[in-house]
Amino acid sequence: MGKRLTYYILAALVAGLFAGWAVNAYAASPDVAKDIAGYLSIVTDLFLRLIKMIIAPLVLSTLTVGIAHMGDGSALGRMFGRTLGWFIAASLVSITLGLIMVNWLQPGVGVGLVPPVTAASGVEHAAFSLKDFVTHLVPKSIFEAMATNEILQIVVFSVFAGVGLLALGDTGKPLTHLLDAVAQLMLKITGYVMNFAPFAVFAAVAAAVATEGLGILVTFGKFIGGFYLSLSMLWLLLLAAGAVVIGLPRIIGLSKAIREPFLLAFATASSESAYPKTLEALERFGVPPRIASFVLPLGYSFNLDGSMMYCSFATIFIAQAYGIDLSLGQEITMLLLLMVTSKGMAGVPRASLVVIAATLSFFKIPEAGLLLILAVDHFLDMGRSATNVVGNAVATAVVAKWEGELGPEKPAD
Repeated sequence: MGKRLTYYILAALVAGLFAGWAVNAYAASPDVAKDIAGYLSIVTDLFLRLIKMIIAPLVLSTLTVGIAHMGDGSALGRMFGRTLGWFIAASLVSITLGLIMVNWLQPGVGVGLVPPVTAASGVEHAAFSLKDFVTHLVPKSIFEAMATNEILQIVVFSVFAGVGLLALGDTGKPLTHLLDAVAQLMLKITGYVMNFAPFAVFAAVAAAVATEGLGILVTFGKFIGGFYLSLSMLWLLLLAAGAVVIGLPRIIGLSKAIREPFLLAFATASSESAYPKTLEALERFGVPPRIASFVLPLGYSFNLDGSMMYCSFATIFIAQAYGIDLSLGQEITMLLLLMVTSKGMAGVPRASLVVIAATLSFFKIPEAGLLLILAVDHFLDMGRSATNVVGNAVATAVVAKWEGELGPEKPAD
C-alpha cells in the first residue's frame, strides 16, 4: 500500500495544480474562485482534523511506553542528552544557512518597499518572554494539553508518566500493556485516515492555486527559488551528517523509507500530518519503537529545521525589501533569538509567521512586510514542512545508532 499511496499523492498533487489553474483562469470573478477554494479547503481541513485527532493519544501512549521500556533512568538521561545535542547543532546549521543564503542571493534587494507609517500584517504575535516559554512547558492539565494538541506539554507529562511506570516495575505492567494497545490502535486508525490523504492533497493544492494563480509563483520566483535552493542544501547537509553516523547505504535507505511522509508533509504544508507515517517508517527502517517514540515528539517541538531556516531567510528578505541593512552583530543576535523563540513552534501551517512577526518587531523592521510573503507562504510552507520531516527522521536514526540499537530495515508490508 505504501508505494501506491505515494503515487496517488503525487498524482493528486499534479491534478490539484491543473484544477487550481483552471478555476483561477476560468472562474467568473476572483470572488467566485475564492468561494470554490473555500469549498475545496473543507476536504483539507477535515483531513488535518483527523490527523490531529490521532496525534495526542499516539504521542502520549508511544512515548510513555517507550520510557517504561528503557530499563533504567541512566539510559533515558543519556538518550535525552544526545537528542538535545543533535537538535541544537541542527538548529544552528539551519538558521545560519538561511542567513548565509539570503545574504548571498539577496532576493529582496531592489523590491524598494517604502516603510509604512502604521500598518499591520494581521498575524498575531507577542514579544518573546522566557518566563512564559518555561511555564508553558508544563501543562496545567493533561486533558487540556491533549484537547489543544500541545505536543510539548504532552511530552513533559509522558516523561513523568513513563518514569513513574519504570519505577513501579511489575505493578505498572498492566497500564503499560494498556498504553501499548492504545498505541497500536492509533496506528491502525492512522492507516484508515491515510487512505483519505490523496483527496486532501488535491484539495489543498487546488485551493491555493485557485486563489493565487500560478502567476504568483513567477512574480515571487526569485524569493521562492532562492528559498528552495537553500532547503535543498539543508537536505544535503542533514543527510550528509546522518551518513557520517549511520553510513551512506543506510542514509540512502532512510531517504527512501520516508518518501511517503515527506510527500504528505509537502503536499499538505503540515509536518504534523506526516507524524504517524514518519513514526511507522522509522520503525520499519530499524529504529526501535521506544527510541522513535521518544525522539520524534521532541523533534516536533525542538527540531523544525525547515521552519527555522525560513524564519531567518524570510526576516532578512523583508529587511532587504525595505532597504534595511542589518549589521553582522544584529544578524548574530537574530540567530540566537530564533534559536530560542522557534522552540516549541507547532508543526502546523503558518506557525512560522508568528515567530517572524515577533522577530520583525524586535529588530524594528515594519511588520507590514509580512504581507509581502503571505501570498506565497503556502508554497513555501510545503517545502519547510517536508524539511522538518527529513530533519527529524535523520535525528531519530542517528540517536538510535548512538544508542547501538539501529536494527536492519524491515521489508514493507
